Amino acid sequence: MTARPHTKESEIKSAEMQPDLADTLSGQDEISNRSGDAFSVQEFGTDFKFKHKIVWENALAFLVFHIVGLIGLVEVLTLRVSFLTTIYTYLVLWIGGIGLTVGGHRYFTHRTFKANKIMRRVLMFLFVLNGQNSLWEWVRDHRQHHKYSDTDADPHNASRGFFFSHVGWLMSKKHPKVIEIGKGIDMSDIEADSWIMFQKKYFLLIYSLISIVVPTIIPILLWNEDPIRSFIVCYVTRTTIGLNFTWFVNSLAHLYGTRPYDKTILPVQSRFVSFCVLGEGWHNYHHAFPWDYKISEYGHPHNFAATIIEYCAKKGWAYDLKSATEESIKNRVERTGDNSHDKYGDPDNYDGWYTWKDLWKSPYNPSYSSKLQPEPVRITRPYILHDTEKSE
Repeated sequence: MTARPHTKESEIKSAEMQPDLADTLSGQDEISNRSGDAFSVQEFGTDFKFKHKIVWENALAFLVFHIVGLIGLVEVLTLRVSFLTTIYTYLVLWIGGIGLTVGGHRYFTHRTFKANKIMRRVLMFLFVLNGQNSLWEWVRDHRQHHKYSDTDADPHNASRGFFFSHVGWLMSKKHPKVIEIGKGIDMSDIEADSWIMFQKKYFLLIYSLISIVVPTIIPILLWNEDPIRSFIVCYVTRTTIGLNFTWFVNSLAHLYGTRPYDKTILPVQSRFVSFCVLGEGWHNYHHAFPWDYKISEYGHPHNFAATIIEYCAKKGWAYDLKSATEESIKNRVERTGDNSHDKYGDPDNYDGWYTWKDLWKSPYNPSYSSKLQPEPVRITRPYILHDTEKSE
């Protein structure tokens, strides 16, 4: 692999890998303590005896939504919708992805760079296109996910398997620990933004307008697309694809891949997921260095979100881009990596990789994984539960 061209040094703020970085918000690394109480990540694991209660109305809604989305995909593949509608839907999906990856994830959740007011508002607007709850709720869940990754305090605990971490967590009642710990996640920076809190208060109305009405009506007005097909393809199919691509980060990118930076955690390097989600699949690196704007060491391949951030930095819209130093990466790889790193790994001590049924032996195979797999922390004693009555 070759290194990605960097932006000017004045545009990038490098930082050593330290848990108590002043710029790192509470909840962005796996080793922080929860401020103000006795909870720490080490106290949590996965209680496999706990059974999540299915919320059947959610499960049915997701099933129907996916069926309709699949119908729309068939309409596209059989050329029953205008070619303009297909291209348009892809562009809206792609633009929404920028709002999610550059905005919701790398800026609002992890503060990997700073942005001027116009860029912040544009990213907040584009985020709504994805239909993944309000920005406030998304940021809270993701910060909690990082702080208590793959334990019962993680909303989409991958220790419970592919289906739960992909979509099952949205079809069932939250684990009591998710509810309890969620109340302590630091959201002060988000709650200080009146625009975000306005979006949170009126999210359903804003979402209906930005993600459903406007994307659906444009093909109808501009090139006379059939209204029903426009609604199905431009909204339902687009949202279905976008949701599943995002969910791949929670599921595939925690289960199938390599762990060159930290072999003790579930998140992995997944080229397949990065290809689908604008670079979000370099997840082992991201959990090791959550404050790096590239969320990958090299920034490539398939990391269009990093390219967008660098372009915005050149325009002066984004600045103070944070990036891990070569020394901090080397130290982390040598200390906790699985020896698969292309530069600092040890091939003689690497256990190797595999693919499902030994088919398609390529890093682009979704099942491409290191043979060495970490074991989830199993909880065999009851948790001490505090205030869990609120189940938002």
